[in-house]
Amino acid sequence: MELSPTAYVVLGMLNLGARTGYDIKGIVDHSTRFFWAASYGQIYPELNRLEKAGLVTGKHAPTGGRKRKEYDLTAAGRKALIEWAAAPPQMPELRDSNLLKLFFADVLPLEQALHQLLMRRLGHEQFLALLRELEARPGDDPPFVDLVLQYGIEYAEFNIEWCKRWEQRLSKKEAA
Repeated sequence: MELSPTAYVVLGMLNLGARTGYDIKGIVDHSTRFFWAASYGQIYPELNRLEKAGLVTGKHAPTGGRKRKEYDLTAAGRKALIEWAAAPPQMPELRDSNLLKLFFADVLPLEQALHQLLMRRLGHEQFLALLRELEARPGDDPPFVDLVLQYGIEYAEFNIEWCKRWEQRLSKKEAA
């Protein structure tokens, strides 16, 4: 069975201790969503596929009037996660609609194009503030979870400085 990227998100979250689809979504929303999002509409079907494939086991654990199913990683699921994590990395695919707008911004008057650049900077400033909040929360993250958080912080800082630099350069062109 070929696994989707969302399947690996699910396996990884179960390995970190998540138990239900709801738990997985909650952890994704505060961690991987900054570079790999997963919706309930992806998580629950993936849990079903992984259970049928024997990579996770689920047991009903209702609370109150809620139907609830808790999942655990099986040995085969952990093996699949380890094999995937150990595989050579692939060429990254960056999907950034703001960069796409900047790529085609020459069709706009320079003032409007500069506004797109400003909006990119402001978005990265908000992103950085959110990552700094995550960084300041109590608790110890596993080392590589923290590594990825630090990557996000440095990525946001780079983008802010890059935008500032190009805002200044292109503003000089506008003034000329």
